[in-house]
Amino acid sequence: MQYCKVETKGHVAYVTITRPEVFNALHAPANLELNGVWDNFAADDNLWVAVLTGEGDRAFSACNDLKYTAEMSRLPADQRPQTGWAAGGFGGLTSRYDLFKPIVARVNGYALGGGLELALACDIMVAADHAEIGLPEPKRGLIAGAMGVHRLPRHIPLKAAMGFMLTGRHIKAQRAYELGLVSEVVPLAELDACVDGYVEDILKCAPLSVRATKEAAMKGLEMTLQAAGEGRYEWELARRKSADAVEGPRAFAEKRAPNWTGG
Repeated sequence: MQYCKVETKGHVAYVTITRPEVFNALHAPANLELNGVWDNFAADDNLWVAVLTGEGDRAFSACNDLKYTAEMSRLPADQRPQTGWAAGGFGGLTSRYDLFKPIVARVNGYALGGGLELALACDIMVAADHAEIGLPEPKRGLIAGAMGVHRLPRHIPLKAAMGFMLTGRHIKAQRAYELGLVSEVVPLAELDACVDGYVEDILKCAPLSVRATKEAAMKGLEMTLQAAGEGRYEWELARRKSADAVEGPRAFAEKRAPNWTGG
C-alpha cells in the first residue's frame, strides 16, 4: 500500500494514513486504497475492532487534498484521472452505513474537513490536547459533503454545530470534549495508552454483543423510541443464537473471564 498502512494485533486492525507531507490529506488514489482496507476489515471475522489515525503528531487528516484537486482540474477533461470517492465514501468510510464493528479515531492533530468527517464516522474519538477539528469547507467554496454537514449537528447541539460550520472555525480539543464530541482528551504522550484502554475494554465484551449494540443504537436514531424497541437487528439475532451468549453467563457464574469466540 502507498498511502496507508495496516497492522493487525490479535483481533485489532490499526489503520494509519501515511501522507504526513500533506497533513495526511486524502486524494483519489488514497481514498480507493482505504476503501479496500475497510472492505477487508468488514469481511475478516477475526478482526473485531479498528483504530484509525494519521502518521506523525501534526494531523489525523487535514481534509481532502485540495492541491491535488486543483492540479487535476487544470488538465483537459479526457486526461484527468479518476477523482471520485469509492462506494464507502471519503476515506472509504463516511458512507459505510452497514459496518457495525467498532472503530476508534485516534486524533493526533488536525482533523479538518474530510478528516473530521472520517473521525465522525468512527464510534469513539480520543484526541491529543493539541488537536484541532473543524469543517472549514465554506472557506474554500465547498461544503462538508462527506456527511459532515449531517453528522456534526447530530453529535453536538445544533446552534454550536452551526456556529462552527457556517464560519469554518476550528474547535479546540478541550471544547470538543465539553460539547461531547470527543470521548477523552489527553496529552500526546498518553494518547496511545488512552486508545489502548478503550480497545482493551471493547475486547473484554462479546464481539457480537458489541456489533448488536452499535447496530441497534445507530439504526434506532432514525426511529421513534417505540419503533426502535420493536426493530429487527441482524446482529442481535445472530448474538442470541451464538455460543458467546451461553459463554457470558456461564463465565460469570463460574467467576472466570469469558472466552469469546465471536460466534
